Amino acid sequence: MTGYRTVAGAACASFVEKKSEFIGNISPCKTEEEAIAFIQEIRRQHRRATHNCYAYILRENNTVRHSDDGEPGGTAGAPMLEVLKKEGLTDVCCVVTRYFGGIMLGAGGLVRAYTEGAKIAVDAARIKEMRMAEQLRLTLDYSLYGKIGAALSEFDVRVCSEDFAADVTLTVYIAEEKSGGLSARLTDICCGKINIESLGSEEYDFGE
Repeated sequence: MTGYRTVAGAACASFVEKKSEFIGNISPCKTEEEAIAFIQEIRRQHRRATHNCYAYILRENNTVRHSDDGEPGGTAGAPMLEVLKKEGLTDVCCVVTRYFGGIMLGAGGLVRAYTEGAKIAVDAARIKEMRMAEQLRLTLDYSLYGKIGAALSEFDVRVCSEDFAADVTLTVYIAEEKSGGLSARLTDICCGKINIESLGSEEYDFGE
């Protein structure tokens, strides 16, 4: 797995277009059950709304779904889905709620409004750049500590802890495909006087 983009948590934003209020909600979802539960929760919160349109994309079974929820076909769910695709997001569900204000928007106006509703929801969320990362424990002498900073930065290493005892011990995350290159570079910089221990691999958020 090379990685994927999703949202870190639920987010919400709204705007008014010709007296109709549009409320965009977005949430991370790993399964279709989670996506449906999120849609139902938004519908519960906005049971008096005119429409609750949605779109979601999941890695599970490559699932893609969208709904216009009573709006003219192709004017709501599909444009929302295009926003999620354009942003490169997956494992995500977006619901745009509309409270009708009495003025018809027309097909083009609806497409623009639902596109905007999804976009502002995405913009309100923090994006996570999830990749498979290897966790490493680096142990080295104090005299070498100042020499490895440039290499850690070059390889986009994320330091999660530092321990200054008899030696310096760093626990770091690095994208799996870069781990071998980093180990070789650090071994060269430290003339072999560094211990590099792999602690395993897991998904890690490189978005921050």
